[in-house]
Amino acid sequence: MIDKLKRVELSQLPRLSEIPSPPEALYMRGTLPPPSCKMLAVVGSRAMTSYGREACEYLLRGLRGYPIAIVSGLAYGVDAHAHTIALEAGLLCVGVPGSGLDWSVVYPRANVSLAHAIVDNGGALLSEYDPKQRAADYTFPARNRIMVGLSDAILMIEAKERSGTLITARLATDYNRELLVVPGSIFSQQSRGTHQFLKLGATPVTEPDDIVRALGLEPRERAHDALDLSDNETALIAALEEPRTRDELCELLGIDSAALSATLTLLEIKGHIKEELGVVRRAQ
Repeated sequence: MIDKLKRVELSQLPRLSEIPSPPEALYMRGTLPPPSCKMLAVVGSRAMTSYGREACEYLLRGLRGYPIAIVSGLAYGVDAHAHTIALEAGLLCVGVPGSGLDWSVVYPRANVSLAHAIVDNGGALLSEYDPKQRAADYTFPARNRIMVGLSDAILMIEAKERSGTLITARLATDYNRELLVVPGSIFSQQSRGTHQFLKLGATPVTEPDDIVRALGLEPRERAHDALDLSDNETALIAALEEPRTRDELCELLGIDSAALSATLTLLEIKGHIKEELGVVRRAQ
């Protein structure tokens, strides 16, 4: 395990030197991804819906095996979930907390074990702050510019109309980074912010290959089998031995209508199911 705190010069992070007011240097724990690795920042709501959670899992698991590292801020919600799923998929991670990197102050405290896991699995933690600097209101906007500056593209999963995530998304456009957005329900408050950027020309993302292409990589041939399904999706498809209504599926699977709707949406995007006239069936 490489867990020694060290200074990193900006020359080691050339993309970061492109942004206005770059940090002079950064503190680091762990190991930076190799230069050949593409950097994808993942941002979104702290209060994820079940749809946002499943979308995050589907998209990041689909990046397994690609030279892509996931950058995020270790915050609650989408940030932490993105790091967790990326580690499960064998992807490198770069965490940029809104604090110093001394283990006594890494923020949020609930995600210190996740920060350790990032370092232990070959990734890095970065901060421009003194190692003992505690998180404060002003530290988060400043760290967001580092997340965006490090990255080749930014993936926004969910954001309310006035979410702080939108500030990070605006930085992506200011810094000439590709902004990728996961479409959500038109009725969801958690998608109001993301849809603002879709209207302004952000790239919609409905499958992992959309991310791969945006990063300038070549998608692999992908078999549409159980390997790209979450446990919830696998259970739902198994329940469709015959066509069923939504109410029947909720009762059979023991889940509520919101969770069912999120899973159905993802399965339909992947081409595994169809819903017509209130009846759900497997796609042929």
